[in-house]
Amino acid sequence: MNGSRVYARLWHGFLAVVVLGSLMTQLVLTTQGAPDADGLVQPAVTRFIRLLSYFTIQSNILLLIVATTLTLNPDRDGRLWRVIRLNAILGIIITGLVYATVLAGTAHPTGAGWWSNLGFHYIAPWWALLGWLLFGPRSRLDTRTLFLAAAWPVLWIGYTFAHGAATDWYPYPFADVTEIGYGAAARNMTFVVMIALLFGALLWGLDRRLSGRRAVPSAPAPRSPERTSQDVDVAPSRSGAEPQQ
Repeated sequence: MNGSRVYARLWHGFLAVVVLGSLMTQLVLTTQGAPDADGLVQPAVTRFIRLLSYFTIQSNILLLIVATTLTLNPDRDGRLWRVIRLNAILGIIITGLVYATVLAGTAHPTGAGWWSNLGFHYIAPWWALLGWLLFGPRSRLDTRTLFLAAAWPVLWIGYTFAHGAATDWYPYPFADVTEIGYGAAARNMTFVVMIALLFGALLWGLDRRLSGRRAVPSAPAPRSPERTSQDVDVAPSRSGAEPQQ
């Protein structure tokens, strides 16, 4: 058991280092500033608000929190913690899948941006998923945790549309109402939520199967031991009376 905890800490520690390095690199690049799609260099406040508006960045921040915590305590548990950890796993899986299938062909990072992109979209998603499969701990998922975890993607979608309506800026082409309209953007965003629910249900099933349990276990009520004839004190009393049971 101690050896498993050591390996788990090393695994999560490596993930934390990769994600932290990618985030720090991206923060430096954002500080330096670069022309946007219109050829303009936006004010620093706008650049950082936009950076934090990306689902990729939010999911990696959550993953950094989770990986750092698990490095310190691989058995961490709690109702809120289960939701946060599932959010991190689901978020980073969605990040990796959407980037690989939709965005990779349109992104051409160079220099330091290439390295942060590697960490965000290629190393972090699958290292995190494999770590969850290898080290657990289990069993930690149930229906309530799954649906609470789905709240974050829904809130992100609402924020993205509201922020876009106010600024005419959207973080991803598939969410750009200006280019594709509300109908297509809403359909694409709904698809993101469906992916989250689908993979959440998949992780739930894997959590049960890998733990060898059908549900999150609850502690059984203690039972008072039944006394048998062997438990009865058969030593005679001083008065010679039959022993009391």
